Amino acid sequence: MNEEKIMAVIEAVLFAMGDSVELSKLQHVLEIPEEEIRGMIQLMNETYKRQDRGIYIMELENAVQLCTKPELYEYLIRVAKAPRKYVLSDTLLETLSIIAYKQPVTKLEVEKIRGVSSDHAVNKLLEFHLIQELGRLDAPGRPLLFGTTEEFLRTFGVKSLGDLPVLNQDQVEDFRKQAEEEAGVKVEV
Repeated sequence: MNEEKIMAVIEAVLFAMGDSVELSKLQHVLEIPEEEIRGMIQLMNETYKRQDRGIYIMELENAVQLCTKPELYEYLIRVAKAPRKYVLSDTLLETLSIIAYKQPVTKLEVEKIRGVSSDHAVNKLLEFHLIQELGRLDAPGRPLLFGTTEEFLRTFGVKSLGDLPVLNQDQVEDFRKQAEEEAGVKVEV
């Protein structure tokens, strides 16, 4: 299969699926190495950019998805009704941050860190498809484990969890001091 045909197959599969497609599935269909597929996707994105096309291929860990360029979103809204927008309150962002950095994590662990019930926040994040159930912890009561989803990666524009910002020790110490002051207690790390 020549390059044009490979790119046409990738584009057709991604368009038809409408959701992310694992690179291993593309590799199975195309019968070429994953690195060659990655190279084709990079070439396709360069072509889309050079031709000022309205699409690009987003990479998500070990999957890819055909997407509309974010700067063209306003035109989509004019054609279709505005997609459901969700608001991430401070509580939801705090809960989501804990889950993103600690996953897989139980709701009880999230609540221990936050110091308050997280039922509502976890349910909302599940509803928004930003987190998902990953299974159950092998412990008494078999609590559910939660982790982030591909939607989380798309929403925050990161390829993988490894791309999340890392806090340095000075920031951690500042946060600890602020928490101590707010709570009026000494926090041990």
